[in-house]
Amino acid sequence: MLNATRKNQYRISKEKGYLASSGLLLIAFSSAFFPRIVQSIGAPAPINFIHFFIIPIACIYVLVVCRVTDKKHLGIVRSLIQWLYVFLGVMTASALLNGAGAVNIFLNYMIQAEPFLFIAAVVCIPFSRERLEFFRSWIIKFGIIHLSLALIQWVGLTVGVINFTDLTLQDNIQGVFYVSSGGHVVGATVSLIFCLYYYVSAPKHLMKSRLCILGAGFAHVLISDAKQVVMVGIVAWCLLILSRVKDLRVTIKYITLATVSIYAFYWSIYNIEFLKPYRTWIRPEIYGPNGDATVQKLLPIESIISHFTSMWHWFLGLGPGHTVGRIGGWMIRDYASLLQPLGATTHPVVQPIWSYWRDSYLDSSFFSPFWGWAGIWGDIGFLGLGVYLCLWGIIWFKVCEDDLSRFLVLNVLVNGFIFTLMEEPGFMLTTAAFLGLRWQELNLRSSPQRQVTTRLIPSAP
Repeated sequence: MLNATRKNQYRISKEKGYLASSGLLLIAFSSAFFPRIVQSIGAPAPINFIHFFIIPIACIYVLVVCRVTDKKHLGIVRSLIQWLYVFLGVMTASALLNGAGAVNIFLNYMIQAEPFLFIAAVVCIPFSRERLEFFRSWIIKFGIIHLSLALIQWVGLTVGVINFTDLTLQDNIQGVFYVSSGGHVVGATVSLIFCLYYYVSAPKHLMKSRLCILGAGFAHVLISDAKQVVMVGIVAWCLLILSRVKDLRVTIKYITLATVSIYAFYWSIYNIEFLKPYRTWIRPEIYGPNGDATVQKLLPIESIISHFTSMWHWFLGLGPGHTVGRIGGWMIRDYASLLQPLGATTHPVVQPIWSYWRDSYLDSSFFSPFWGWAGIWGDIGFLGLGVYLCLWGIIWFKVCEDDLSRFLVLNVLVNGFIFTLMEEPGFMLTTAAFLGLRWQELNLRSSPQRQVTTRLIPSAP
């Protein structure tokens, strides 16, 4: 009897530990999701840096407390952690080669590594059904808050209750990312992946709720004029179809849906007035080898190569935070007064690219010369790019167990060719949360042992 009591107490203690771990991850998620909106109501700008400290502390705590024994969980966590160490090693080598500051290493590493660290932490927790629902419900609440804020901003801006910034009305519809440059794209992308996740994962009997959320998400995309979100989503969907070629039945279904959807969208932009802005992309003259859009997009590649003075630059780049990624292109410039005294370094390759883009008539983020893949390659070379792709390979082969998860990954990878969303903490942590949640949901369904264990462990008070 005494042994049984001790075992029961131990199980309750573990359950409390898992609850604390999931709560800590929610706090960490909030630190990357809400700083923009908090800053807009008066918080100091450095609040945007707080997640760089909270997320690694929270994730490391979870990884230590939740000692993984299940082989499937352990394999994913161990692979991600090992490759994250390699990634840090490559980034440090690049910094030493190029004289980049220690703060460059820290910021660049964290902004690229924290989504993988977060996924590892979510996978690490042996969730029961109840504890997973607790974590999931809060992530959904955060998504609803964001979506609601975006719709409120639209109404407020339209009737004049909310004042414009120097951006257009549509560009000011940003949800929790208010107010930031390109925030309407980030906000619309987050709404898109949130509504898709909710539609797929919510119980079938909540069909009305699922359709309302789905409709609100797509409404956010339209009212914010985030055209590239639609384009990226279509490309990601087409790539998903190609990835399922082995399954003929599913492939045919997806091809049919994609064909109908693309035709319907093409018809709509020429026949529905509020979709007229989407016609701006259908300009063959700006594409092609010598088109203005092509030249502008490839400008960072040519500029970065022109600064290579050693063979090692091809493998290790020009240094973390030195080229066209989020750190080198935006953050060090915008927070120079804070970061330069800490030893942040810059590179002359960035300023001419900024000057070119400012003077260009193609000033949309869709045509931006600052884009994710160029930034990663420019900063840490082919070696760093290869390691980064390995991390995504682990996610694709070990974490993605359904088409929703694969779409989320492809959506990130395609966005890497457009803008710097691959290094936008709010978007990337949202994607990471949904990937981890979806993996846990699908594995809980296929693991009766974990469900039985839940019934044997008394609920924590």
